[in-house]
Amino acid sequence: MNEQNSVTIEAEAFASELNFEIVYAGRGSFQVSDMSVYRPGLQLAGFYNFFDPERIILIGLAEYEYLRSFSSEERSEKLQKLCSFGEIPAIVICRDLPVMHELVEQVRAFRIPVFRSSRATMAVSTELTLYLNKLLALSSTLHGTLMEVFGVGVLLTGHNGIGKSETAMELVKRGHRLVADDNVLVKSVSNQLIGSSPDPIRYFLEIRGIGIINVRSMYGSGSVLREKSVDLVIELAEWSDREEYDRLGTDRKCEEILGTRVDKYVVPVRPGRNLAIIVEIAAREHLLKEMGYDAAQELISKTTGK
Repeated sequence: MNEQNSVTIEAEAFASELNFEIVYAGRGSFQVSDMSVYRPGLQLAGFYNFFDPERIILIGLAEYEYLRSFSSEERSEKLQKLCSFGEIPAIVICRDLPVMHELVEQVRAFRIPVFRSSRATMAVSTELTLYLNKLLALSSTLHGTLMEVFGVGVLLTGHNGIGKSETAMELVKRGHRLVADDNVLVKSVSNQLIGSSPDPIRYFLEIRGIGIINVRSMYGSGSVLREKSVDLVIELAEWSDREEYDRLGTDRKCEEILGTRVDKYVVPVRPGRNLAIIVEIAAREHLLKEMGYDAAQELISKTTGK
């Protein structure tokens, strides 16, 4: 199921993730539904046309010095109008600027969380925008196993019991990294698919007959990865003598995930096939094709002269 809704953020988690100081926790949590942030220079000057109060507000040096140019009473009036204009999610003060007592009065009145960063305003704006893009990105939960193989994000799919987890374990033993097993949370961030694991099952993997194992505990932190782009889909399918399988590599398939087309291989499974090696070959072949080399086309050219 795809979803793109507002997200509730805990103030402490927000501060920890972005290395912000909590000046005032306000409601303790806040909702965001917009990936952009806002610098309220025009609003402090009295122009509220096109102002979106659902965005996080940044107070930088320009806004701070502008407010300082007014008396305490005028500052309070301007900040009161800003804070009362809809339900502002949060305010972030940049450059470790002093917190004006007039601002404290108004945010307490409207219970708006306030944070502070030592970084420059533009740096905070960029970092915060990237954070919100990931948080609010269109997302979908897929059944499969996501691995990083030779730097390629490989999503293994197929029905239950086909061997996805066992293949993943063999790949881990061969030095590759597990991202997610069973449920893969995929987000579309800046036209790129980013896969990760839901927090409760991160780094866990189910091996039928053995049970649940923690890959990081068993093989170390170098065997896992928190998130990875989804570059290639490999569907593991039961071998069927009635099925015609691509033997040259000319029949290129794609799978559409969240509106993005991803290269796909369908790999038939039968006893004796080393699936881990096949996945490694598929990942390397994907890298070669990304660089413009196609072995099938080279063979055709050599045999037909075309």
